[in-house]
Formats: sequence, structure tokens, C-alpha cells
Amino acid sequence: MGGVARRVGVVGIGLIGGSVALAIRRARPDAELVGVDRGPALERASAMGVFDRLGSELSTVASSDFIVLAAPVRQNAALLPRLGEALRSPALVTDTGSTKRVVLEAARSLPPHVSFVGGHPLAGAARAGAGAARADLFEGRPWLLTPCDATRGPADLERVRVFVAMLGAQPRVIDAEAHDRAIAFLSHLPQLTASALMHVVGCAVGERDISLAGPGLADTTRLAASPPAIWRDICATNSDAIVPALDALIETLTRLRGDLSTGDVIAEVFGSAGRWRGIVERSTATDEDE
Repeated sequence: MGGVARRVGVVGIGLIGGSVALAIRRARPDAELVGVDRGPALERASAMGVFDRLGSELSTVASSDFIVLAAPVRQNAALLPRLGEALRSPALVTDTGSTKRVVLEAARSLPPHVSFVGGHPLAGAARAGAGAARADLFEGRPWLLTPCDATRGPADLERVRVFVAMLGAQPRVIDAEAHDRAIAFLSHLPQLTASALMHVVGCAVGERDISLAGPGLADTTRLAASPPAIWRDICATNSDAIVPALDALIETLTRLRGDLSTGDVIAEVFGSAGRWRGIVERSTATDEDE
């Protein structure tokens, strides 16, 4: 793949891993592409028809020189030491997890011939699984890169930049601490809010009256269809950043509740929200978040 890699391995073939594979195959049909997953996910990966080889063990990617870890965050962190043992020749590893500090800490155990650059594509969909994967999922979207002690040199960071750009994304380097704090507000808080809102509304009105819902509720709660397993990992590995985000939202909701009769806080919050929403609309091509 030019200066990026000749043999690419993808570990975890869900929405993100599957989309990475499709985007690679679209950009470089001649790449050797291997994948790792288990059970039904492996069967769905086979049905995609883009992998040269598939397996359920990390040894499947042992000959790859560029590897993308696209499993949930804690699985990626647990896989890194085992991957370091499986890789006997020089390799560059990156990941796609929504939190970075835990994975970067795990990368410290990698042997010297394996380099690691953390990664996080700011792209996704409400539905999970390889069946929702798209080759254009990352088009024009930011892809955050977090180099660390296991990044062996500037050349490895540049290789990941080139790889990300090849997939259609826009690479941007950020510190892991800054990443986890920002994403707690930009991604994790919206997900928890949407899921909590849908839970409250559904439990309050029941199955019969929920059919009266209009596009406002549907648009606001689109993320509520996200699978809980992925979000357990995200919340567990970024709780110290998510708690202040939730506290800030709770404080604002409490102020709104105490001001329903006068409307002063409503005017303040709605005015501010409208301005920030305008900036979001101008700066993003889609509303897709992980």
C-alpha cells in the first residue's frame, strides 16, 4: 500500500472494523487484507467478501505489517500484550477506540519491534455490526491520532496519517488526556443523554402512545439504538471525564426545572444552544457520532 503497508490486519470486524476493511479494499484492491473475529461476527465478515483470509486467533495477523484493532476498548487493551507476542517481525499497530488512555497504557508492554499509534475515527452509526459497514463511513470525518511512548518515531505517526487519509478521513493529532476529556462532552455525553431520554419517555408513555412521537423525538434519540456492550467499555475507561460532563448537564436541567414559570433560564439556554448548534452545522458534514 505504497508507504503505508503491504499486508493489513483488522482485529474486530463490526461497524468500524468492517468499514475500515471496505475502505481499504476500495482504495487499494491489491492489498492483502486479513481479519480476526469470532462466532457469528466471523461469519458476517466472511459474507462481506473483502478479506483474503479470516481467522479467530491473533496468529492470523502475525504476518501483517499494519494492524488495526477495532474491538471494544477494553478488548483492544487486553489484546495488545498478546499481539506483541504474536508479531515476530516489525509491525505498526493502531486502534479505533473511543477512549485512549487505557489503550496507550497497555501499549507500553509492546516489544521494540512493534510500534503503536492510538486512533479514533469520529464516525459511526446508530446500528452496530458488519452489516452496517460502509466504505465511505470515514469520508471527510476527523480521525484523531494519539502518539505515545510506544510510537517508535515520527515516521510511524506519518504512516498512520497516510493510512487514515487513504480511507478518506482527516487525521488530527491530539494528546490522550485532551482527547478523553473532549470526547466525553462531544460523544459520550450525547450518547448517554439520548439513551436516558428515550428510556424516560418510553417508560412514561408506554407502547401505545409512543407511536404519537414526531420527528423531534426521533431525531433527538437516534443514538439510543446503540448497543450497550460497546458503551460499557467506553464509560468504564473514561468515567473520570464523563462524570463532570453529566454533572454539567444535570446542573443545567436543574436550572431549567426551577425556571419553568419565568422563562429566564430557558431563554438563556435556548439562545446559547442555538448559537452552538449553528457552529456544529457549519463545521460537520454529517451528524454521525460513535
